[in-house]
Amino acid sequence: MFLGEYTHALDAKGRVVMPSKFRKGLEAGCVVTKGQERCLYVFPMDRWEDEAGRVLTLPRTDRRARNFSRSFFASATDQRLDGQGRIQLPEALRTYAGLKKDLAVVGVADHIEIWATDVWESVAAEADEYYAGIEEVLSEDGI
Repeated sequence: MFLGEYTHALDAKGRVVMPSKFRKGLEAGCVVTKGQERCLYVFPMDRWEDEAGRVLTLPRTDRRARNFSRSFFASATDQRLDGQGRIQLPEALRTYAGLKKDLAVVGVADHIEIWATDVWESVAAEADEYYAGIEEVLSEDGI
């Protein structure tokens, strides 16, 4: 399980060091793809298979589903940790997420999100406000 928030920097070659706590979960490799709200998602290989399967169940007759699938799969790249625990973030993905230098690497239980630090600070503040004000029980069909 991926938990916590870490600050890292993108190196000159477009690589980011994965937090040491995350590396065991990424030993078999991972897939990096576009995430919502202009972040990147990093899925360990076993979790990628589950997520890809879920996306493949979306109806091909729905334009939104086709566009989602295209963006999700076309941008996906499989990666392996190098000897220093880094993964490569391709230029197209860095551009999509607005990644320059300072990054937030965030554990979200079954996957990792990579954000430009300034964007993460804004998204996290909004999420915290929402979280603090929740009064209803969250469920599959609740929100």
